[in-house]
Amino acid sequence: MLSIRHACFASASVASVAIATLLPIAAHAQSALPEDRSAQTVATQQSENQLIVVTARKREETLLDVPLAVTAIDGDTLASRGMNSVREAAVLSPGLNINSDGAGRAFVAIRGVGVTLVQSVQPGVGLFVDGIYRPNTAYLNNPLLDLERIEVLRGPQGTLYGKNTLGGAINVITRLPGNQFEGRASASYAGPDDQMIVAGSLSGPIVADLLSVRVAASHQEQDGFSRNILLDKAGTPFNSDSINGTVRLTPGAVELTVNGYYDWIDSVNIPYSRVDGTDDYSRDLTFNTLNAVEYKYRGINAKLAVPIEALASKLTLIGAFDARDGTNVEGDVDFGPGDFARATGGDTLRTKTTELRLDSDLSPTISTLMGLFYSREEAKAVDATTLYPIITGFPFDVVRNTTNATKADTYAAFGTVFWNPTNAWEVALGLRYDRETRSANGSVVTVLGPLGSVGGPLPEAKIKSSEWQPKLTVRRTWSPELMTYASVARGYRGGGFNAPTAPTRTYRGDSAWTYEVGAKYGAPGGNAGIAGALFYNDYKDYIGLNSIAPAAGGGLVTVDLNSGDVETYGVELEGFVKPVPAWSVSGGLTLMHARFTDSSAYTQTTGRTLSSDRLTFQPDWSANLATDYTIDLGASEFVLSANVTGKGKRLAATLNQTTPTLLDGYWLVGGSATYRTGPVQISAFVSNLFKEEYWESFIERTTLQLAGLPASDLGIMGDSRRVGVRAALNF
Repeated sequence: MLSIRHACFASASVASVAIATLLPIAAHAQSALPEDRSAQTVATQQSENQLIVVTARKREETLLDVPLAVTAIDGDTLASRGMNSVREAAVLSPGLNINSDGAGRAFVAIRGVGVTLVQSVQPGVGLFVDGIYRPNTAYLNNPLLDLERIEVLRGPQGTLYGKNTLGGAINVITRLPGNQFEGRASASYAGPDDQMIVAGSLSGPIVADLLSVRVAASHQEQDGFSRNILLDKAGTPFNSDSINGTVRLTPGAVELTVNGYYDWIDSVNIPYSRVDGTDDYSRDLTFNTLNAVEYKYRGINAKLAVPIEALASKLTLIGAFDARDGTNVEGDVDFGPGDFARATGGDTLRTKTTELRLDSDLSPTISTLMGLFYSREEAKAVDATTLYPIITGFPFDVVRNTTNATKADTYAAFGTVFWNPTNAWEVALGLRYDRETRSANGSVVTVLGPLGSVGGPLPEAKIKSSEWQPKLTVRRTWSPELMTYASVARGYRGGGFNAPTAPTRTYRGDSAWTYEVGAKYGAPGGNAGIAGALFYNDYKDYIGLNSIAPAAGGGLVTVDLNSGDVETYGVELEGFVKPVPAWSVSGGLTLMHARFTDSSAYTQTTGRTLSSDRLTFQPDWSANLATDYTIDLGASEFVLSANVTGKGKRLAATLNQTTPTLLDGYWLVGGSATYRTGPVQISAFVSNLFKEEYWESFIERTTLQLAGLPASDLGIMGDSRRVGVRAALNF
């Protein structure tokens, strides 16, 4: 029975994924919607005739020209709205679902595809920072510093980006230093949880036209809204310090950029409240410990871009090293006040990546982008879980010591041919080949007090996969104001490992064929714009669930598994309108149907059935509406902003076989008032104005029942109302 208890602690860590809302991207004439720099109105930005230029296809294009569903979120927008991580920014992109139940854990999906609900599963949505692949979803929680923009690409992106992008890709781009000296500083305070954020950056030339540098740093701390009533301490504290820097060398047409970063994060994991049903909203925690965790992230990367005029090409070489170290100071893994179980441990992740790209113009109508990719991931984890006599029945503590080490090598070749037979048409045909080799080693030793120890090294497990990922896109430009496109693509995510006692030691990767048609329109004069897409995903060997299964030797064991086949389809709309130059209204709507079409694989592995054909935490709709009004004061301006976001019912994490647990939909209202004069900006803001109660994550009680623990539902409520002030200085 030891295995069932240990296994279900892991199973209980499944967390929710919040559906995102929309931000307008449609454009006027031959440009995309100008950057939303803060509460400043779209009208003002349109008059400045700014363009959003993105690198979604590894080349500079305006959003209106890009034949795929992509949202570009400006860094100043995130700063002005107090968004400090990719996870928080998810509400600004349709179809992007990110949530977290701890500082070192984040869960993501796009359009219901690439679902990653547990850390042991490879990400199904790729995260790239300055072109560097990050292999762990925890990076989505990390602070963003001196950000230029975030690009969210929906649908498989393997032909242009790295591995594991079957759902899409998130491309984070930091600001580059140049010849102009720039400085930015900001500070904010909000309550009632004493949230404080201070950030700043300096950028400028050392040698004009040759050498420039940028340095940025930030500090964030907050108590959070939950309270540990046993320890009388804040239940969800968060404290982070970050620094990063960039050196840019530009001798002639050659460009060399070197970037480094370091993040320190102290916070907690799995801060679940014990509740009785989905209507029992509570922020009271009853853990015997704070579940404190400490993380350190650091890395360095370099990019060299060299033009090759004789071949009408540009050669780009990227190399990177990233490291993540996590420490579980002490975890109360029985989720309650009883002294049943404790856990300590930690993990490390080391990632090395290299990419070579050649972007060529073969003729006035044909261009190509070809490349090679390699990554090496090495992860190690140790865990010591102590089970007390009250749960084991022995008159002594039982300690289970687990070690795990995995290695992964990925080799890939990719290429895309772009053909423009006329100015009105473009055909892009891409193909990617991935070959991945993964291995797992480790040990499990259980110390039974005076009875000695059992267990030992685990047998090595290996996975090899070779996958082809094609993509075809056709774009038709009807006029300077209107573009339509259609695409078909296949995406793939690699598989992984379960415990040796699981009925399946390994599980396969999952894949999706995506079919999409879309259109982008910008009205003449820039007073309105709309972008929309229809999509259908045929999702095979879905691994978005983890569950329990019969263990070899008796009991149960946690498993990640191929649960069956899924289809998702829907529509995304986003747009804006300016009734008058000073007033803008923007918003969007996502309607999505994500359902199992065949879950027999889940039953074959676990011997259990699903209570619903819904996908966990995926709502059928989400919506967003925002408005900004600018009052011109001559040398200054005053901006009033308001926004509302909402999403529908979602299926909670549940192992119940008969009765699904659905979480209520909700609406959140926020707003701000901002005064600007010259380089100075002062704002007052509020989020969740009406203190709406809603669940960020919810685990139905069957999980604890199967673990032999005192059973209750487990929930993490979303943030309550927060009111604050923010000041910023740009010079």
